[in-house]
Amino acid sequence: MGAQVASLSEISGPDTTGTLGEEKETMAKPLRIGSLIDMDKSLSDTVAQLRRYADAGLDHAFATQIFGHDALTLLAAAGTQVPGIGLGTGVVPVYPRHPMMLAQQALTVQSATDNRLILGIGLSHQVVVEGMWGISFEKPARYMKEYLAALMPLLHGETVSVAGERITANAFQPLEVPDVTAPPVLVAALGSTMLKLAGRVADGTVTWMTGTQTIDSHISPTIRAAAEKAGRPEPRIGVALPISVTADIDAAKERVNKAFAIYPSLPSYKAMLDKEGAESPADIAFLGDEAAVAASIDKLATAGATDFVASIIGNAEERDRTFALISEIARSS
Repeated sequence: MGAQVASLSEISGPDTTGTLGEEKETMAKPLRIGSLIDMDKSLSDTVAQLRRYADAGLDHAFATQIFGHDALTLLAAAGTQVPGIGLGTGVVPVYPRHPMMLAQQALTVQSATDNRLILGIGLSHQVVVEGMWGISFEKPARYMKEYLAALMPLLHGETVSVAGERITANAFQPLEVPDVTAPPVLVAALGSTMLKLAGRVADGTVTWMTGTQTIDSHISPTIRAAAEKAGRPEPRIGVALPISVTADIDAAKERVNKAFAIYPSLPSYKAMLDKEGAESPADIAFLGDEAAVAASIDKLATAGATDFVASIIGNAEERDRTFALISEIARSS
């Protein structure tokens, strides 16, 4: 284990004073703290990791949907064995799943986990949707608009009749999953059109490869204005970023850029890096000692994020130090 983590008031530097409880009151916005689940582990190892997260006081754990486990199935199987902690998807691609099927699956996860699911959904990318699945990626924002028109009522126990250009969904009776509530739906949204849609219709957004400055200047004001105009509750803004408490920042940057080399080549993420003025994933990662990383997390809360999802990078010691820090922050907020 790395060096012992100081209290949040000590970590945040000389401008913050008082006990942890007092520090909590001075923070600009409350920030839920969580971490990504390692998706290349067995179910038993995932349960152990989820239990470690819960014991550490983390608010949530997020499962990605890429080339391993099905995220929702994994969360249902592991979540039944670890109570208390929120269970998020970051994110489930909508194209391979009809909205009725996704609604049934999500409500089943709710049933299995005492209503702890945070349903993150997204469009994925053209190279995946067309190149791997053979599905048209034409008019993706329209696709998501029609998809949400079916998905949101189904999750809330309503009937649905949607006949759009891309989505047809006719549910003449509500989905019958007893003792569940609709999970919050966070739409992976980066561009203005998608952010406005998420603000009007869904419960928030979850981002990746998007720096703090862009959260402050673009993501937060756009989605919040849309939600307010639509009379919706304040949206959740989940932000996932690489993070490492380290004494060797240059090595950490190299490790981050190697691990996430593909993302600057994807147009939606490249646009966010450009907006930030960043050339690589390392430029938006939270790297440094405990004080520096804690200050970065605090700045993210001030920028408008409501949820931080840590993608922990580093050697064994660095990962332990990083985990200890986010645990300390989660417990203090």
